[in-house]
Amino acid sequence: MENMYEYAGNLHTHTVYSDGTTVHGGVAAAAAKAGLDFVVTTDHNVWVNGCEGYYDGVLLLIGEEVHDVRRDPQGNHLLAYGVDKEVVSFASDSQELIDHVKQQGGFAYLAHPVEYGKPRVGGEPLPWGDWDVTGYTGLEIWNYMSEFKARLHTKLGAIIYAYLPTLAIRGPFTETLRRWDELLAAGKRVAAIGGADAHAKTYSLGPLTRVIFPYEHLFRAINTHVLTEHRLNGSLERDKALIYEALRAGHTWVGYDGMASTEGFRFRARSGTNEAIMGGELVRHGAVNFTIHTPQRADTRLIRTGQLVAQRSGVDLTVTTAEPGAYRVEVYRRYRGGRRGWIFSSPIYVV
Repeated sequence: MENMYEYAGNLHTHTVYSDGTTVHGGVAAAAAKAGLDFVVTTDHNVWVNGCEGYYDGVLLLIGEEVHDVRRDPQGNHLLAYGVDKEVVSFASDSQELIDHVKQQGGFAYLAHPVEYGKPRVGGEPLPWGDWDVTGYTGLEIWNYMSEFKARLHTKLGAIIYAYLPTLAIRGPFTETLRRWDELLAAGKRVAAIGGADAHAKTYSLGPLTRVIFPYEHLFRAINTHVLTEHRLNGSLERDKALIYEALRAGHTWVGYDGMASTEGFRFRARSGTNEAIMGGELVRHGAVNFTIHTPQRADTRLIRTGQLVAQRSGVDLTVTTAEPGAYRVEVYRRYRGGRRGWIFSSPIYVV
């Protein structure tokens, strides 16, 4: 478990093939400037062939954000990864869509499962509604643009946040975390990712015109970090398999890297000779010892199916318990005059 390799990437972005404003090479260039290792484009209802590869040292992969355009009200957006052909023809039935993604050898995360917004200011909310579906890998628990538009209650507020976006970005919605914990309490295994939902569109309000927000800005904010068993070596197919394997397994955490880099965060559990990292299962042999390390001082919390197990301010938290369940970590810091979410880990499943 010690010899894992960490990589940071963004898993939700759009190009000119749907409603983004740049081509795949432009997305990768922005990701490279932001210091990311990988990026996945997820255009709406279109799977783009022939663009995967390394650009400027960044591994660019192709996914798809799928939804039923005939659904009223709109919602149920699914992020499909690891597929090799179009899947939008199955969008009218969420369960059939998830099943078909898996049949292709891919996997799925529910995009922005909880959303809020005012149509005239921030845009129509697009939440997930079919909560009885099964077979998905996890939830996009923190979506930058979803949170941004949820803060746009008035036109004046929209202007303020457009120019001072860090005031709007505070953490995953409470309802998202509640839904996640309910699923975990029911025995489901649900990993976590976060993303930019980058479009980089230009908006105008009276005489004011602004890009909301440039790709590079978004790639410096809410990212997903993964732990892989082997080091990436520049081979497309090998490295693609490593990144997707980590995402399938839930070896992930969501980091607000715009506040401070979350590189170096670790969350492990051990019981006897057994050990596990995020996304893993730990079979108990007596007591379970959790160790959590953050790259900087912060308020770290260990959560078990919605209940606080332990909390400490600092860089290290060690907890011993004997209770089974899904354990995850939340980390908060002070930033821009307020308390902000910083790190949210996928669970370790203790059985």
